[in-house]
Parts: sequence; C-alpha cells; structure tokens
Amino acid sequence: MVAVALLHGPSARAQDEPALSLKPAPALREDIPAAERSQLPTFLSGDKVRGTTDIETVIEGQAQLRRGSTVIHADKLEYRQPEDLAKAKGNVRINRAGDVFEGPELELKVDSFEGSFTAPSYRFLRNDAYGDAERVDFIDNKRAVIRNATYTTCQRKPGPSWLPDWIISAASIKIDDEEEVGQATDASLRFMGVPILPVPSLSFPLSDKRKSGLLPPTIGLDNINGVELTIPYYWNIAPNRDATFFPAVMSKRGIDFGGEFRYLEKDYEGKLRANYMPSDKLRDRDRWGYALLHNGAFSTPVGPVGVNLNLNRVSDDDYWRDFSRSGSSLTQRLLANDGVLSWGYGDFSVMARALKWQTLQDVTAPITPPYDRLPQILGKYSKTNLWGGLEVAVDADYTKFQSDRVLNNQPNAQRSYVQAQLSRPWIAPGWFITPKLQLNTTQYRFDAPLLANGATSASRTVPTFSLDSGLIFERDAEYFGRKFRQTLEPRAFYVYTPFRDQSFLPNYDSGYNDFNFATIYTENAFGGNDRIADNNLLTLGASTRLLDPDTGAEAARFSVAQRLRFEDQKVTLPGTPAVSERLSDVLFGATINWVPQWSTDATVQYNPKTGRSIRSTIGGRYSPGNYRVISAAYRLQRGSSEQIDIGWQWPLNDLWGDKGVNMGAGRGEGEGRWYSVGRLNWSLKDKRLVDSVIGLEYDAGCWLGRIVFERLSTNTTSANKRVLLQLEFVGFSRLGSNALQSLKENIPRYQFLREQVTAPSRFSNYE
Repeated sequence: MVAVALLHGPSARAQDEPALSLKPAPALREDIPAAERSQLPTFLSGDKVRGTTDIETVIEGQAQLRRGSTVIHADKLEYRQPEDLAKAKGNVRINRAGDVFEGPELELKVDSFEGSFTAPSYRFLRNDAYGDAERVDFIDNKRAVIRNATYTTCQRKPGPSWLPDWIISAASIKIDDEEEVGQATDASLRFMGVPILPVPSLSFPLSDKRKSGLLPPTIGLDNINGVELTIPYYWNIAPNRDATFFPAVMSKRGIDFGGEFRYLEKDYEGKLRANYMPSDKLRDRDRWGYALLHNGAFSTPVGPVGVNLNLNRVSDDDYWRDFSRSGSSLTQRLLANDGVLSWGYGDFSVMARALKWQTLQDVTAPITPPYDRLPQILGKYSKTNLWGGLEVAVDADYTKFQSDRVLNNQPNAQRSYVQAQLSRPWIAPGWFITPKLQLNTTQYRFDAPLLANGATSASRTVPTFSLDSGLIFERDAEYFGRKFRQTLEPRAFYVYTPFRDQSFLPNYDSGYNDFNFATIYTENAFGGNDRIADNNLLTLGASTRLLDPDTGAEAARFSVAQRLRFEDQKVTLPGTPAVSERLSDVLFGATINWVPQWSTDATVQYNPKTGRSIRSTIGGRYSPGNYRVISAAYRLQRGSSEQIDIGWQWPLNDLWGDKGVNMGAGRGEGEGRWYSVGRLNWSLKDKRLVDSVIGLEYDAGCWLGRIVFERLSTNTTSANKRVLLQLEFVGFSRLGSNALQSLKENIPRYQFLREQVTAPSRFSNYE
C-alpha cells in the first residue's frame, strides 16, 4: 500500500511565513467552511501509485482519495491536480459528510463537488433514505439531480423477492441540502405495491427545516362536519415570518377558509389566526373568528415599554361548539380582547390595560359575563434592604368596570385601590420570621345609586397585621435500605384584620381563593380587591422532605396544615354566610418520586366533623421506559363533581412477550410493533364518559399508521365525535387526518414514535 499527501495552494511555503500550529477544539466540526475546503490537503493511497508531481496521479488497486469530509474508493482512480478532477472506475464508492453513493464510474471536481456518477445507488445520512438511479449529476456541494430514481426509507431485508413497503419512482429528484428539501418530477408514490399518489411534481422535506409549498392533505370524519378535507399551503415568507393557509371542505357545512400568520423579531413576536366560513349550512349564516397574540416592546426615552395583545372574537354564541377545540384558541366560551402597556424602571413599574370580554352563552348552561376593564391602570413600588432590614411595597390600581346592567344587576363603577405594606424578614439557616403590616384603602364612584343605601360613592380602609414563622430541621435517615437527608419544617402563620362592613359594596372581581398549600398561608381569603376578609386566625402546618444526600433530588414530600379561627369571619361574598367554624378543614399533601419510574401526587381537603374529604386530587404516573406511560387521576369536589382521568401509551407487543427496548427510536428499530394510546375522563357523579380519545399506532419501521377515535363533550347532552386516520412515511410525509396532534394535546407525556432530537453526525458513517 502506497500513500501520498498533496497540499493545495503554493507548492512551497515562503521562509518568512509562520509555522503551522495546532489549535485545540472541543469537538470535530460537522461542517467545513467553503473558504477552508480549498486549502485542505488531499490524501491518496492504493496498491500502485504513479504520476507527475503537481499534475496527475494514477492509483490502481484499493484506490482511495480523502479530502476533508469527502472520501472516494475505487478500483482505479485518476486525479488531476490543476483541475482538481477525480475520475474513478470500478466499484466506486463516494462518502461525502455521511452521504454515500456507489456505482461503476465517477467523474468529480473534488472541491466544488461538480460532476456525475453513472448508475449509482445512494443513501442519505440525514433521514436514512436510499435508492437507485440511472445517473446522478452533482451541481455543487449542496445540490444534486438524480435521474430516473427511486427513493424510500424502508430498510433492505434479505431475500430476492423483497420490496420496500413504500417507494417513490420519479423521472428526476432534485436534492437541495442547503434548503433541505427534495423535488421529485413525474413521481409516483407506491404503498404495499399500490400507487396511491401519482403527481407531476412532488416536494418533500429532507429535515424539519421550513419550506414553502403544499402540505400533505388531511382527511377527517366527524358528526358535525361530515367528511372534511383540508389542503394546507405553507408560505415561508422569511426566516422570522411565515404563514399557513388551510382551506377545508366540509361535506355537511361548506368551505372554511382558515389561515395563520406568525412573526418573530428582535423586540416582539406574535401569531394571528383567522377563519371564515360563508353560508354555513349548519346555522344558515356566515361564520368567522380570529385570534391575535402579540408580545413585545418598543424603545422610549425613559426606557422600553412592553406591549402585549390577546385579541379573540367569533361570529356567534354557537361557535365554540360547532368548531373543534383541537389546536384553536377560538373555541372558548369566554373570549378576551386584552391589551397591555407596561413599563418598569428600578423599583417602579406601571401597567395600563384595556380588557373587553365576549361571552358565548348557552341556554342550558348560562354564564354571568365578567366586567370589562376600560381602562385599568396599575402601579407598583417595591424596595428591599432598607434601613434595619426593612422592606416596603406599594400597589395601586385604578379600574373602570363596565358591563350590561341587566345581566349583572349592579352599577358600573370607577375603583381606586392602594395597598401599602411594611415588613422586616429575619432569615437564618434553620429558621425564619417575618412580621408584616398592611394598609388597604379603596375608593368607589358609581354611575348609579346603590340599591343598598342609595350612595353614588363609597370608601373602605382596612389594616392587616401578619406574622409568618418557621423552623427547618435536618437529619440523616434511612428507609427501605436507602439513605436520605430528611427535613422537618413546621410553620406558623398568624393574621389579624379587623372587621369593616363591606356588604353594601358591589363585587366586580373578588372570589374565594382556592383552599390549597399556596393560599393557606396568605392574609386574604379573597382574590381581587372588592373584599378584604376580617381575620383573627392562626395557620399551623408542617412539611417533611426526603432528599437524596448526593444530588439533592426530592424523593418524597408530606405536608399538613390547618387554620385555627379565633373569631367569626363576617366579610363574605354576596349570598354566602359568615364563616363560624373555629377549625378549618385539614389540608393533606403528598408527593412521592421514590424511583424514576413512579410518581404520585395527592392533595386532600378533609373535614374532621363529617369525617369526609371535601376535595381530593390523587394522581399517579408509571413510566418504566420510552413509549410506556400510564397516568391516572381521581378528582373529587364534594357535591359538585367526581371524576376519574386515565391516560396511557403502551406497546401491545408487551402483552405477548415482545418487550423491545429501542422501539420508536427510528431507523428500523421496533419494526412491526403495535401501540395502544388513549385518554378517558369518566364522571362518577353523572355516570357518563365526559371526554375520550382512544387510538392505535403501528410502527412498521419505515412507516407509521394511526387510527384515533375522539369524543369531546360540548355540554352535558352532546359531544363532537371524530375519526382520525393517518399514514406517515418516515422521512417523507404524512397523509390523512392530523391524528398526531390530537394525541399530543390529550395524552399526558405522549412521545412521538419517530421524534429525532439531534441530527445524525457525519462521523457516524465515516470510513
């Protein structure tokens, strides 16, 4: 074996040039810049080498040429250095950055990668696709045209009669690695030997990179729309802007024109989605809806000002039930038109907001519309590390509330609210204590006299004192043969707020806080600013945690808390009685992550007098590996609802002992595996299925099949039902309904069977 190295550029180094030095690099480069490729040396080797220096080299027997990411093997290879031209014959194999071409004869300019290959077979690294061709013309290092070609990702199997499950045949296939797309001309897609998609021109992705063009059509079937055919078109406007148009033909209703525009700039981003259906046969009227989400900022002489928009509107009250919930924010019953300007500097922040609601009413389940805020202005000042360790905060809020007087039965109002607080935290490694003083003052001005006393204005000032304290103990412990760092964290929280009569005041935005571990240690039992609860109570609680002594990971947490009330709480919401119980319900909580495969979480609100839980949420998840997960949750709201929620993704092959480990990882593993997927939400109180998604997935290695049955309730007596069928050709395209989207949205921790997190390295196919 003889080896030769040829240097490009000047044949001799000038004496005054500095010597080459090696530079350390943390990793081998996947791509070599064009400016450097021409300076790389060429290595030639083979059984026999002859030629003329700097002119021509001829290699016979196990001939090999290497330069950068390009490797050429052949029985005979001629290399002309002035033209940078390589001619290879006999068992030619070229590997460029992991892409491999094999055939009888090659002519190629190595650096520019211009040339042709006769009768090659090929395989691409990026998606493991391969095929045969009459000829390949290399345009440059990023583009090639494959003549009379085939294309598939189905892996070859032994046997003379084997044929791939799917294959594209085309007069030509243009490969563009820069745009990462392929373009097939006069193409035909065959599946199981049956032509299913003959097209004059077909574009397909070589990666997940965005590209303008028609997307695969989707077909759906449901009880509202009938047969639905959607033909999306994607427009890649710019690297930071794109649009998707998705007109849909519905057999029972007509044509729905939909579209979505997205933009991403340095200082702002957003998304606009809109739908318009003329003459909907279901309601005999035009239907439309739009949603705009914008977040960003613009510069001013006093600093940046944030701009946030969340605008939503639809044509009518029935829109939420007539258009599918999946993938759209236009189907809620409370739709917000919300605009916010915000500014902050140091310890100050200011926000101006305008909020107007659209309420979609249902005669069987009416909603009391919330108040519009036109406008709302908020200011905040917060300062820590003052003299003596003091901390101060001031919150101010001016809001003009507007709504339909008939629906809300109370006057509209302008409300000004200020809350000032002063605190002094003492924090040490094993304890903390924080006394706090608050003063809340509110001024109302109504547009009509109050029914209670005929007043057109009102005011309220309420002081509050609270004391929060806790201890933190630690010890080494061992349970079930496992060592832990265990904590014990008792906590006491006292709050006193004197009674101020607020029963004559309207309620615009207040409601009871949820009773949980986040709110039990707070001063006010209400959210919003229309009610300040009178309190003389002490909250006692404790938590214990089991921590891994090496990593600090939490293996388990157990918590308990209860309120001890010394006086009745007289301030309530309209229509609710005073709170007279001296002892509140007991709150229990537990989170256990003993091993990575299991996770459980439970919160129970227990009434010691009745001996029953008032609210309970108990959930668990078992996930022993990829594509294997079962989650279950039980939720109880005493007297209101009781539900069981179960979700899963599991390979059915496990049932007959075929417990493959790498299925779904891509590139052929897990071939011929069935998966069951689904989610069921069952109401124990109503004894009915609320929502359900049940499906099957089949992984055949180079293609995936999905069938999903979906039932999503619109009210207590009706539901939208859909059948979703999808056929996915791995590394090429998806046909049918968008079943994958439904699975991702409804099944907790669902994993896409063929998700490729990182691009394959060219060194994985290096030789």
